Amino acid sequence: HIYATYHMTDPQVFYNKEDLWKIPEKAFGNQVQRMPPYYTIMKLASVSKQEEFILMVPFTPSRKENMIAWMAARCDAPNYGKLLVYNFPKQKLVYGPQQIESRIDQDAEISKQLSLWNQGGSKVIRGSLLVIPVESSLLYVQPLYLEATGGGLPELKRVIVVYGNAIAMEENLERSLNRIFDGRTQGTLAEASPDSRDPGIKNLIRQAQERFDRGQSHLRRGDLGGYGQEMKEVERLLKKMSESK
Repeated sequence: HIYATYHMTDPQVFYNKEDLWKIPEKAFGNQVQRMPPYYTIMKLASVSKQEEFILMVPFTPSRKENMIAWMAARCDAPNYGKLLVYNFPKQKLVYGPQQIESRIDQDAEISKQLSLWNQGGSKVIRGSLLVIPVESSLLYVQPLYLEATGGGLPELKRVIVVYGNAIAMEENLERSLNRIFDGRTQGTLAEASPDSRDPGIKNLIRQAQERFDRGQSHLRRGDLGGYGQEMKEVERLLKKMSESK
């Protein structure tokens, strides 16, 4: 919270609060809450040659919802506690969590499916929104769960992936990633056909799906620690996959 104000180094800009930031908000069930910092495993550009464990928090302008920067707190020795801030180019629009939620709601295919589930009496639950920095943009992943009217454990029904202008919702993570990276949705990613795609990408997608499935198994058993560890691996694989595109 402090850095959202004290990142300004120009006295006049600081006094007038012309470049004030905030931690973005996102939907948690029926409530909108400030997005908490979260742990992930990734390679920090320009300072690290290998992946490391970090605590990450994003920033948006105080009166806007687009992403402006993100901060990483390094958790591995010998750099434990060191802070790094990555700024997105101001001339490039990078969607923030609230904007991603809005884009998901406005997508015709997704909106139609959500309406059908809600009309059937089921409750749609949005899972945690994974945010993976990729170069000067972000990759978002969000699972959708369905809870029956009579209660019981929510069932994973769809996985949404958003990258740039591309958005996909499929029955599992692998299919959503394939749609994004096959260029079947409108966006700026690969234009190659599935047969010509790098085999390494296919392997990473399969690994991400396996880790995601393991995470869901942990979640059904109430093992939040195991779930969190698998989701960290999913983020690591997605990051590696995006760097290899």
